Amino acid sequence: MQQQSVECNFVSSDSWVILSPIEQSIKRKIEAVGTPLKDWDIQINYGIKTGFNDAFIINTEKRDEILANCQTEEERIRTAELIRPILRGRDVKRYGYDWAGLWLINTHNGLKNKGIKPVDINDYPAIKEWLDNGGIAYSGKMYKGFSQIEKRSDRGDTPYNLRNCAYMEDFSKPKIVWKIIGNQMAFAYDTNNYVMNNACYIMTGNHLDYLLAVLNSQAITWYSYVTNMNKTGVGDVQVGGQNIATFPMPPYDANKIELVELAELANSITNKNINLPFIDSKIESLVSMVYGFTSEETNFLHSFVSSLRKSI
Repeated sequence: MQQQSVECNFVSSDSWVILSPIEQSIKRKIEAVGTPLKDWDIQINYGIKTGFNDAFIINTEKRDEILANCQTEEERIRTAELIRPILRGRDVKRYGYDWAGLWLINTHNGLKNKGIKPVDINDYPAIKEWLDNGGIAYSGKMYKGFSQIEKRSDRGDTPYNLRNCAYMEDFSKPKIVWKIIGNQMAFAYDTNNYVMNNACYIMTGNHLDYLLAVLNSQAITWYSYVTNMNKTGVGDVQVGGQNIATFPMPPYDANKIELVELAELANSITNKNINLPFIDSKIESLVSMVYGFTSEETNFLHSFVSSLRKSI
């Protein structure tokens, strides 16, 4: 025990964790350089809760069927606008996502602070027919129709409406997205107006391309695992909004070349103009420079994250 002992100084009110000397040094540098995300000009929100996914989430085949059942071109156009592509937690990858061809019937409950009224289902007869009568859902289960959405508690003004969502417009903005529970942290950037289900969080605000690069870095992966990340019984991480808000991110400064380059590198990945291993290496070098890591500390982080990803 004496040979393996390590000295730790627990002087703050934060949750304490026992770390080796090199880990203590890495943690100090991250926290000294970084500003917690809760103090940035960003907003973090969770994805949409439908209360009954088999009714409100549909596959492309069902979407096409609903649009084909519209009686006029005008109805078809407004119905198509109401049905939005949706990402689930399992669809989100590191720097990207694999859309599964699923759509949300976005019968939102309005935005009362902006004078936007709830969706009136009577303006969308083809959607109402599906919600009233049901059929085979995207999950393969049988959706039995109105009786199932009527009795759900998580709903809007009518059984046809989704629950209140004051930030509904944020899904149409550029945003960072990530899944709440998974075997590793993975952040992606979306500019294609996807909505997300409640297995995801979204982040909107300023300097998102730069934040994307740092959030996906080895430094933040390590920091999350050893400081404040909750785990499930099978070892998956729970990446909640409150956890993310504590991550210390180096403040963005457009006059610092290395920070601008981090944003440009993240952009090159999200725009699919990539050689991911090469760009990943460049990002890690820049993040290490910004946090002031030694080569020994950088190698330690690389070893930690490589072992973590190999075990997944």
